[in-house]
Amino acid sequence: MQPKSLLDVRELVVEFISGAQVTKAVDNISFTLNSSETLALVGESGSGKSVTALSILRLLPSPPGRLAGGGIMFDRGGKSPVDLLRLPEREMKGIRGREISMIFQEPMTSLNPVYTCGDQVAEILRVHLGLSARIAREQVIDLFAEVKLPRPAEIFDAYQHQLSGGQKQRVMIAMAIACDPKILIADEPTTALDVTVQKTILELLKRIQEKRKMGILFITHDLGLVSGFSDRVLVMYKGKAVEEGSVSRIFTHPEHPYTRGLMACRPPLDIRLERLPTIDEFMNEGRQQDKKVISPEQRVRQHEKIYAQEPILRVSGISKVYSTTMGIIFRKKSDVYAVNDVSLNVFPGETLGIVGESGCGKTTLARVSLDLIPPTAGKIFYGETEITSLPFSAMKKLRKDIQIIFQDPYSSLNPRMAIGAAILEPMQVHHLHGNTMTRKQKVVELLEKVGLMPEHYYRYPHEFSGGQRQRICIARALAVEPKVVICDESVSALDVSIQAQVLNLLNDLKRQFGLTYIFISHDLSVVKYMSDRLIVMRNGKIEESGEADSIYSNPGSEYTRLLLDSIPRAKTIR
Repeated sequence: MQPKSLLDVRELVVEFISGAQVTKAVDNISFTLNSSETLALVGESGSGKSVTALSILRLLPSPPGRLAGGGIMFDRGGKSPVDLLRLPEREMKGIRGREISMIFQEPMTSLNPVYTCGDQVAEILRVHLGLSARIAREQVIDLFAEVKLPRPAEIFDAYQHQLSGGQKQRVMIAMAIACDPKILIADEPTTALDVTVQKTILELLKRIQEKRKMGILFITHDLGLVSGFSDRVLVMYKGKAVEEGSVSRIFTHPEHPYTRGLMACRPPLDIRLERLPTIDEFMNEGRQQDKKVISPEQRVRQHEKIYAQEPILRVSGISKVYSTTMGIIFRKKSDVYAVNDVSLNVFPGETLGIVGESGCGKTTLARVSLDLIPPTAGKIFYGETEITSLPFSAMKKLRKDIQIIFQDPYSSLNPRMAIGAAILEPMQVHHLHGNTMTRKQKVVELLEKVGLMPEHYYRYPHEFSGGQRQRICIARALAVEPKVVICDESVSALDVSIQAQVLNLLNDLKRQFGLTYIFISHDLSVVKYMSDRLIVMRNGKIEESGEADSIYSNPGSEYTRLLLDSIPRAKTIR
């Protein structure tokens, strides 16, 4: 017997209007969602996934958005389903959060910084269920316990800035399930979270679904997350549904080249490819053949050359301590070790990977190594020069040799400065490449090297996609001809296909310019693919270090095994 569908989306069309231009963001898409079922909407940014989800709740900004056709039938338990697109707004307010709820992608922007986390969840219970403040508080504390938040009563009175990323996401989940909805829409609920936190969030959603019999619409760009979480998959590309089927069918016999490309973009864990496949290759040429695999023997020969040299960067006994004050009346100082007695060497031409969960000290170590943050103890040597004791003027000259690419390219770029000027500025600061005309020519060369066009010179950051902005930041880092580049979570928030392009670009530039990388990420599959050597950090200390493939195949610590077990795994298409 065919299960009765909770949600039936029929030939949905969503348009965005800009002046005289009309763009179809969702083009004639149809699907159903049943009770206790998880349907995954998969595709890159711009494929129409989130627009589809927002259309179900009628949360699209209008203008410029417009629901141009189709219907969304929702079974409220009455005689016949209702069409959400034609309900009065007053009735839709009763459905949002009560019968259909949504976990948004970024909890930092979804939670109100002015109100406590508990008050924001309690508001839903008071509005939809009419509960008193006392009973609402009790139920919220129970909800916080259900989503496995530590110290639920304390977190009720905490503000969002006092919680970690995973804890904020759990508050969002508690808010979404507060009124026991029939449908939960999870829009990229684990993007940019640590792999271990990501795994626990997905396991939590599954437990809640089994207990409450909800239908879940799970939106993601990563097919690796889908295999162990969803029942069916709908693949979206440029607003259209290009493939639909059960998880087992999609992963064993994907039919559309776009689906095969999405599965192939993530770095494989069993072999080491010289270059990662990209979506464009699959869309333009179909299934790819003859991928060049780097053999273990090639790795050994390459490493013999690298490690026969003297280190280019040495970190010796570095610690970074932050002092915090606890209490209001009896104020007590407490020391927190962000980095605790870390020593390491980086060799010319090497990619040193640093991996670990948020708060393990990865980024602090990188910034201390650049002398952007002064260390509490220890020394840093660049070549034979101890940079921790250099005066400001000498350190300024040295900075051109060690550059950093930050995680968020949008906040790294000045929104009021054209990208050509942003790339040219460090050349002026360090008096490189002669005059302005020569520098502009150099900027154009760099833009072309990172896959952009000369005409992009006068455009501003908001006119580019996330992947293009990251390419701009790479070009800016290369503008001063550095020898060492620190990549700090530089691909963690990108679609898997854009991520593959950026990783290929970084490896190409490394070979072309003889660069040395320190590659920092919480994603062990990406770090393993990029790295010659790997360092696993935990609580400010080095938990384990060694050759990247060796650590993956034979981890020496339980913590590393936990990180490896948390990697989302999907069958790789080759």
